Amino acid sequence: MSGSRTAGGHGTLVLAIDTATPAVTAGVVRVEGFEVLAERVTVDARAHAEQLTPNVVGALADASIAVGDLGAVVVGCGPGPFTGLRVGMASAAAFGHALGVPVHGVCSLDGIGIDTDGDALVVTDARRREVYWARYRDGVRIDGPAVNAPADVPGAVDALTRPPVYPTVAGLVRAVDDWSANPAPLVPLYLRRPDAKPSVPTR
Repeated sequence: MSGSRTAGGHGTLVLAIDTATPAVTAGVVRVEGFEVLAERVTVDARAHAEQLTPNVVGALADASIAVGDLGAVVVGCGPGPFTGLRVGMASAAAFGHALGVPVHGVCSLDGIGIDTDGDALVVTDARRREVYWARYRDGVRIDGPAVNAPADVPGAVDALTRPPVYPTVAGLVRAVDDWSANPAPLVPLYLRRPDAKPSVPTR
């Protein structure tokens, strides 16, 4: 393998994906220095399936690299709504399988919280009048992730009045704990049951 394809090597080019929030995010990051070569974000809670692949293709083109140059994939595993979240995770798994490269799953909230200083609360919209949240100290998660009504999370109501912030591709890549280890299987952080329920046969 070339230096750019060495899994976890400092020259590794990483495809980062997140669909856990209304932002459909894809980008290319060089592990060394966490240099962002390209990032494409479309904010549309109903367009995850339609926009993810174009954003991936666009990011690769913007970074002037071929898909075969990628040495790893990083994907946000939520917490997030079932439908949007599975789009990103399924796509990341497919890229990893096709390219024969490792796929690292991270908490999507870490893709935001890792860039905070001091004590911070990261909140995203969970719908149903609830929020997904996690607390951080100097960029390290110390509580959560969890899902609750905003009133049950101190500071969440104030956080919701601020402009929304979404996971960045650099934050997602930085959230990987150990590049030298084999990544664990991808596990989605739904934190609650999906909206769709199986029908119950009537007698």
